[in-house]
Amino acid sequence: MIRSSNPALNSKTFEHNGPVTEKMTLNGTTTKTLILLMLVMFAASKTWAMFLDGNPNLTLFMIGGLIGGLIFAIITIFKKTWSPVTAPIYALLEGLALGGISAFFEQMYPGIVIDAVFLTFGTLFALLMAYKSGMIKATENFKLGIVAATGGIMLIYVINFIMSFFGSQIPLIHESGTFGILFSLFVVTIAALNLVLDFDFIENGVKAGAPKYMEWYASFGLIVTLVWLYLEILRLLAKLRNRN
Repeated sequence: MIRSSNPALNSKTFEHNGPVTEKMTLNGTTTKTLILLMLVMFAASKTWAMFLDGNPNLTLFMIGGLIGGLIFAIITIFKKTWSPVTAPIYALLEGLALGGISAFFEQMYPGIVIDAVFLTFGTLFALLMAYKSGMIKATENFKLGIVAATGGIMLIYVINFIMSFFGSQIPLIHESGTFGILFSLFVVTIAALNLVLDFDFIENGVKAGAPKYMEWYASFGLIVTLVWLYLEILRLLAKLRNRN
């Protein structure tokens, strides 16, 4: 059974009914991924500029991007056939949120954003090479371990989010002490290893002869993981800067 901890990529993702005239290809998925990445960066540049200009509407755009991105992510997951439209919209909305978040981090820790970007894409290409060379194999036990770890992290984040409404939070994990840094290192590692599951899942989709629109859907799933990885790297670097 194909398994991925990415909510956008699960065991039923590539199921389809009826004949397929145009099939999903690896080149097509790569192209769609690049398009979505460019949309994210384009939108991010807009809110980044708003931050630099002191635009009072920045927070509105950031919150709108976060909420809108979540809504369109859910729509894309449940309506895969809509992904050629919803995935680009998701990328633009997510970019609005990331641009503002990145600008805030950059103001507090100059140079942190470019470091996080390089580390994110460096991790992406390193794991892609390791996966293609066979150094890392997405075995069932590997997948099960990453799924379980990702689920545990998401549960911690949900609990922490609920606690925030009562003016509290899970201790240590947000601090720049040894435990907080080790926690962030663990989360970054799990987020990175989710890329391996995504590569494997996309490869299986191509082998299964999934319909053409699944190129957009698979690319969307990969972007979801990359956004998570980037944000976690930002958090880790911020903790390291605080420690110094």
